[in-house]
Amino acid sequence: MSLTGGCYCGALRYEAQGAVRFKGQCHCRECQYISGGASNLFMGLGSEGFAYVKGQPATFTREDLDAPATREFCATCGTHILTRTPRDTSMLILKIGTLDDPKVFEGPQIAIWMNDAQPYHLVAEGVMQMPGFPGG
Repeated sequence: MSLTGGCYCGALRYEAQGAVRFKGQCHCRECQYISGGASNLFMGLGSEGFAYVKGQPATFTREDLDAPATREFCATCGTHILTRTPRDTSMLILKIGTLDDPKVFEGPQIAIWMNDAQPYHLVAEGVMQMPGFPGG
């Protein structure tokens, strides 16, 4: 699959090549902060096929956690582009709202961190739900 996208103001642009490993919807408390209260839609992609073609992101990694994720975002407009997790450095978590054509997402296969979900968070019928992160 070939994907393109960027931030709201246009300061960051990216291209991604390769297979989509999974399509998800995350309800963890951290994603609620980033999204403004909603769940977060994402695709898991191989990191080797991803490149910024315009600009470089700002990053944030919490220092108070044992194995924190690193979030990449636009320093100008704040758009959250992706997350890199120490669980699997060969993969990145790309945010669907940054895609030029978000319709390619076609919906999540799995909803994770449902133990943090709010009563107003919706999950489509038939989507597998996990209380935390799959496998751990």
